Amino acid sequence: MLSRTADHLFWMSRYTERAENTARMLDVNYQTALLPQSAEVAKLGWEGLLRISELMPAYQYQYGEVKSRDVLHFMVRDETNPSSIVSCLKAARENARAVRGALTTELWETQNQTWLELTRTLRGRDFERDPTHFFEWVKFRSHLSRGVAIGTMLQDEAFHFYRMGTFLERADNTARLLDVKFHAVESDFFGAASELDQEYDFYHWSAILRSVSAFEVYRKVYRDVITPERVAELMILRPDMPRSLLASLNEVVNNLQQVGNDQSRETERRAGKLRAELQYSRIDEILATGLHAFLTQFLDRVNELGARITQDFLMPSAH
Repeated sequence: MLSRTADHLFWMSRYTERAENTARMLDVNYQTALLPQSAEVAKLGWEGLLRISELMPAYQYQYGEVKSRDVLHFMVRDETNPSSIVSCLKAARENARAVRGALTTELWETQNQTWLELTRTLRGRDFERDPTHFFEWVKFRSHLSRGVAIGTMLQDEAFHFYRMGTFLERADNTARLLDVKFHAVESDFFGAASELDQEYDFYHWSAILRSVSAFEVYRKVYRDVITPERVAELMILRPDMPRSLLASLNEVVNNLQQVGNDQSRETERRAGKLRAELQYSRIDEILATGLHAFLTQFLDRVNELGARITQDFLMPSAH
């Protein structure tokens, strides 16, 4: 298939997934900020969110001090921020429009309707009235887009590039979320905690699990209290947890194999090697060598994979 078509499909799915992940992180931060806590702790939460997306310098240049209202505006409405929800959904729609002929009618209408509803919602100030409802809507539209693609697209090369984009983006976002959220409590990760700290930890880890729709999954898998080690294990190593790093890499490798050619053998090898390392790792080994170092290296390798896929199959672009 034409590399231009593959490129648009790859990025359409990446931007849709990115909008969903941004909504998830904003929602969990907004809900956590409503808990009893000091202004300083609340501010750290919003700063962490900007760091997840590597947007702290861009935010400070425009807004200065970190305030919840400004962070929400920057991450939802601000079109100068390429990772804001409005920027991501606009880019997803533009990529869909560019390959309108390669999409099913249902998938095009889903992408287009999402953009039309978003502009109407933001114009009507619905977001300010109920941020949580807005974030749920963004997640729902992303779920709908994925479901329509699976339910209506021919499972050919176009479909595989669409899926590859989704899961590369998901792996990147899950790793970023884990890195920042674990870093925030790293100092007392394994230390003895007071009763108040334990209560805070429960809400902290619950919030992380909810941000990736994993709270009920955790209860089903472990049937026990929430601990940092198990949260890390669930979100990194469980192949049956849809947003885990291993589950995401399984999808990337499987779809990459479907479109592979002589030029992409090295990319397939690297993707397979990264998947195998996750598949045969144990959480105690990862934590012993350092979670931050592990996730930093993982992010580097995922970004390199994205660059290699672009080089092997897609149009050189400035996404």
